[in-house]
Amino acid sequence: MWDITRRLYPGHPVWPGDTPFTYELTWKMAEGASVNVGKIEGTTHLGTHLDAPYHYDPAGERLEAISLSVLVGPCRVVDARGQAALDEPFLRTLDDLPERVLFYTGQPGRWKTFPETFTHVTPAAAAYLASRGVKLFGTDCPSVDPLDSKTLEAHHAFRRGQIYILEGLALEGVQPGTYELICLPLALEGADASPVRAILR
Repeated sequence: MWDITRRLYPGHPVWPGDTPFTYELTWKMAEGASVNVGKIEGTTHLGTHLDAPYHYDPAGERLEAISLSVLVGPCRVVDARGQAALDEPFLRTLDDLPERVLFYTGQPGRWKTFPETFTHVTPAAAAYLASRGVKLFGTDCPSVDPLDSKTLEAHHAFRRGQIYILEGLALEGVQPGTYELICLPLALEGADASPVRAILR
């Protein structure tokens, strides 16, 4: 198995202005408690996470409406390093795409700071993936749109194509090829997103 989930730690970089991640013990055996109990706080878009359509569409599905069948099954890891953007011409070079496709663009497996530049996706590329029957798009980048995007054109293009978005994967060191993806979000009712534990087998 290959764990493709970013490890979470206090100070883990988050989208500029979003809720920082913290973990602390509220009950401590060292201070006389019978058990250690921790408290976590942070954005739903922390590290490796799954976007629900509600994140960018007020009428979109909430997290619990996403079928687990989309999140488990055959997938392909594609080496997309060197691409300024994932565009349709590049995608047309790929054969035999399964319903789940993950793109390694060269992001490191551990972020020391939040990346300000990364490989975004063009709306035409999202539409092309939908035409190929893709249901889940994964990237090692923090978003499918550029950091300064206000219109989120790629997000909306994936929405039109009924493709779910998995962001922030840790794909460094994973060889391109075919795997089984197991990607499970927390069961957060009504949520816009959730951190996930994602593995390849």
